[in-house]
Amino acid sequence: MARHGQSQTDPNTVSFAERMARSPAFQSLFQDGMALVEEAAAYLDGPGRQESKILPRGPALAYATESMRLTTRLMQLASWLLLQRAVNEGEMSRAQAATEKHKVKLTRQEQATAPEAFGELPQRLRDLIARSVALQDRVMRLDALLYGAAPVAVPSIAPSAIESQLQLLRRAFQPQPA
Repeated sequence: MARHGQSQTDPNTVSFAERMARSPAFQSLFQDGMALVEEAAAYLDGPGRQESKILPRGPALAYATESMRLTTRLMQLASWLLLQRAVNEGEMSRAQAATEKHKVKLTRQEQATAPEAFGELPQRLRDLIARSVALQDRVMRLDALLYGAAPVAVPSIAPSAIESQLQLLRRAFQPQPA
């Protein structure tokens, strides 16, 4: 069994990534991530909901798309952070976390909304999106260090269930020919 801060594979090698995952820097990352989840939820359930109601059709669709992507991204990040905290607190091993981690998709998403439509979204939503992407970048770097996989986004060949729903929404909100 490896001692605290040492690699699981070689007991004489100190793993920088594991030390970092147990450090105050991880605690800060965890607290930042959970605070961002709470802030986004409060915004989307309160002021964001009101702001979205007054948007024209195109920006309203962009709002729905981007808020759903924000929520998905933050839930994946929260899941990853909770797994790492469980490892740090001895509730599961790093190997168990690696097995569970396959359920957490840490892929960088490209912006789904055209830049001009994105610019019409409420500033607070755009700020939350930017902060969530920055947090995702930090988590993906730590994940790559801990689990040895390079963080890459692989485009899927078949559209996901979410993408299919987004396409239906786009079609439903497109102006109909007169």
